[in-house]
Amino acid sequence: MKNISIYKTIKVTTDKQGVTAVIMSRPEVHNAFNAEMIVELTSAFEALEKNPETKIIVLQSEGESFSAGADINWMKDMVKATQAENQEDSLKLATLMRTINFCGKAVIAKVQGLALGGGVGLIACCDIVIANEQAKFGLTEAKLGLVPAVISPYVVDAISARHSRRYFQTAEIFSAQKGYQMGLISEICPLEQLDEFVNKQIKFLLSTGPSAKLISKKLVHSVVSRTVPQQKKLDNYTTQVIASVRVSPEGQHGLKSFLDKKKPKWD
Repeated sequence: MKNISIYKTIKVTTDKQGVTAVIMSRPEVHNAFNAEMIVELTSAFEALEKNPETKIIVLQSEGESFSAGADINWMKDMVKATQAENQEDSLKLATLMRTINFCGKAVIAKVQGLALGGGVGLIACCDIVIANEQAKFGLTEAKLGLVPAVISPYVVDAISARHSRRYFQTAEIFSAQKGYQMGLISEICPLEQLDEFVNKQIKFLLSTGPSAKLISKKLVHSVVSRTVPQQKKLDNYTTQVIASVRVSPEGQHGLKSFLDKKKPKWD
C-alpha cells in the first residue's frame, strides 16, 4: 500500500485495486475523537469521494479499540462552552457523520475492541460492518447526563427505534453478537480472521459496477426518505438538542463528575 495523504490523527493509504484504508491513529486514547480528528476524517472522506482512483473505503483504527467516543480534553471544552459554541462544535461532528453516511463510495467499518458513543455513530454510517467476536459497544452518553443526539439518525437507522429507545436510555454495554442481532454489525468473526472477512466483502464489492453501487446507496437513502438536504435540516435539530443538554444543570453535573472521576448523583 502507498501513503496518499498526511494527517496528524489519521492515516490514509490506498492499494492498486483502489481500496483505501482510513485509519484512526490515536491508540493511546483508544482513538477517541478530538476536534482535529473530526476535521481530518471529514477532509479525508470528502477527498476520497472525489478521487476516481478510490473504489472502496475501509474505516479502521490502530490499537486495541475502534473508538472510545469523545476525547476527555474535548469534553473539558464542552463544559466551558456556551450553548451556541456547543452547537457550532456539534455541527462539525454532524458534518463528519453525514459525509460518511452519504459518501458515494462503498464504506466498510473494520471494528475491533471497544466502540462507544460517537464510535458507534461512525459504525452506523458505514455500509458494511465487520467486527471481532469480543468487541464491545455502548451508547453511553446518558451516564454523563447527555444524549447521543448527533449520531441518533444513523444509529436509529441501523438498530431500529425499538432498540434505540432502550440503549439510549440505559447506556448499557452490549456484545458484538447483540450488535449483529440488532443490525448494527454485518458480520462477526474471530479477531485473527478480521482481515479475511473484510477482504471477502472487498472482493464482492469489486465485482460490482461502480455506478450500480452509487445508485444503490442513493436508492436506499431515497426509500427511507432522507436526502442530504433533509439530513442537514435534521442536523440542525440534533445539534440544538445536544448543545442545550450540555449546558443544562444535569449535563454540566454529569460532565464535571466524569472529569473529576466521580460518580454523578442524579436526583
